Amino acid sequence: MSTNEEQETYSKKDFMSDQMIRWCPGCGDYAILSQVQTVFADLGIPKEKFAVVSGIGCSSRFPYYMNTYGFHTIHGRAPAFATGLKLANPDLSVWMITGDGDSLSIGGNHFIHVLRRNVDIQVLMFNNRIYGLTKGQYSPTSEVGKKTKSTPMGSIDHPFEPCAVALGADATFVARTVDIFVKDQRVVLGEAAAHKGTSFVEIFQNCNIFNDHAFEHITNRKVRDEAVIFVKNGEPLVFGGKSCPAKGLKLTNKLEIEVVELGDDGPGDDILVHDETNPVLANLLARMRPPYPVAMGVLFRTQRPTYDGGVVDQIETAKKVPSAGDLTKAIYGGNTWVVE
Repeated sequence: MSTNEEQETYSKKDFMSDQMIRWCPGCGDYAILSQVQTVFADLGIPKEKFAVVSGIGCSSRFPYYMNTYGFHTIHGRAPAFATGLKLANPDLSVWMITGDGDSLSIGGNHFIHVLRRNVDIQVLMFNNRIYGLTKGQYSPTSEVGKKTKSTPMGSIDHPFEPCAVALGADATFVARTVDIFVKDQRVVLGEAAAHKGTSFVEIFQNCNIFNDHAFEHITNRKVRDEAVIFVKNGEPLVFGGKSCPAKGLKLTNKLEIEVVELGDDGPGDDILVHDETNPVLANLLARMRPPYPVAMGVLFRTQRPTYDGGVVDQIETAKKVPSAGDLTKAIYGGNTWVVE
């Protein structure tokens, strides 16, 4: 390989834009931005091959702070823009940034369809369980009883579980991490980048102004050891062992998850082993909430043809066999009616 053909190496700084970051001091978005920039530098992809697409919300200012191509689009419609971009230029590494309100409220329809179509993009959903940009209304992921400006008596809405929604939409890659779990976050983002198809990553993100400490029940170091389980394909589903007794997950006869303490010999045959290709297990893990540990890592992964790949194949077929895509025949063929 000649010197001119050698792959250029990057650092995190290469992906930092010259724009002033306009997030509130202490916002969890800073940590996510830092890890995304770090991961981009390690992927070995030319900088001009990245594109970051966002909708509306605090998280959606992301493209301004990335030294890549970017599009700050409209509320809930980022999946449509990201899909069009990937179809127009299949060589791009397209990353879609969204929030729990942007993707699960006004953008819910676009969100589920980009997942089922399996467009080869990465979707990062920052979940702070609140509308931060519009100053603190409850969101589709806010817990029942949440008191906000729009629910002064407490929310009566049952919240979405984003990873379960993604699984229900037949997503081929579903993962979860936390803004301050920086090492684990980088691993998950790297796995998402390597996946061929739509990669969905939910990132718990603290909004210290309008919903501070929303995830303290899992991020607080005093309780984290027994409040979080980091899953890894092919390994027993165990947690604890430092500040609390070692525990594991087993499946009951009612097909429900049960937490049991491990003996001195470690996990036995009754302890579940994570299989990221099992959608049933992934759904059980996605829905675990306290007092169960919250599952982090890649919950589900499978392979199936991508939407953009199928479109490219059809275009190539149409080039070789013009009659396969005869627009005139499509317009004038079949039955017609005259309406008077």
